[in-house]
Amino acid sequence: MSLPIPEFLKDLFYPILKKMSKKVYLSAPAINNPLTSIYDIKVNTIDGKETNLSIYKGKKLLIVNSASECGYTHQYVQLQELFMDKEKGFVVLGFPSNDFGGQEPGSEEEILAFCDSKYHFTFPMFSKITVKGDGMHPLYHWLSDPLQNGWNSQATTWNFCKYLVDENGKLLKFFSAAVDPFDEEIVG
Repeated sequence: MSLPIPEFLKDLFYPILKKMSKKVYLSAPAINNPLTSIYDIKVNTIDGKETNLSIYKGKKLLIVNSASECGYTHQYVQLQELFMDKEKGFVVLGFPSNDFGGQEPGSEEEILAFCDSKYHFTFPMFSKITVKGDGMHPLYHWLSDPLQNGWNSQATTWNFCKYLVDENGKLLKFFSAAVDPFDEEIVG
C-alpha cells in the first residue's frame, strides 16, 4: 500500500529522484497529483509564435510527434478527421521531430508546405522539437516523467506516438505509433 506524498516532500525530493538511476526512478510509486501542469508548458507554433498550452484548458488533447517521411505519415489523414469531428471533441497537437530515422529533415516552412499541400490539415502544428534524449523539449519531459505527469514513464519510441490528455490536463494514456488514431481506446 502506498500513501499519497505531501506536496512539500515532492518539491524537496524531486531533484534527488531525477538523479537516481532509471530502474530506481521507474519503480517509485505513482503520484496521484503531478508536480507540474501541462498547462504551464510553453511551445512555439510552426510559424514561430510562442504560446502556452493553457490555451487548450477544457479540451481533450491528442499529442503526436510527427514526421513527413515516415511509414506512419498517412496518419495525418486520420488525425485531421479526428480533429474535425466535433462530436469526439479532440484537439490534435502535432509536434514534428527528426529524432527517429531522420524522417523529418525539413525546416518548419518545408514541413508546413508538405502537410498543407498533401494533407490539407488544420489542426495545430508546432515547431520542430526533440522528443527524446539530450535536448528533449519540456513537453516531452512532462509526458514521460511520472513525477511531472502523475504516472507515466513511457517515452516516445517512434514517430506518431500519441499521448491522450483529458480536459483537466491529466495524462490518460500513451499509444505507440502503430495505434490508429481511430482506435477504440483513443476515441472510446
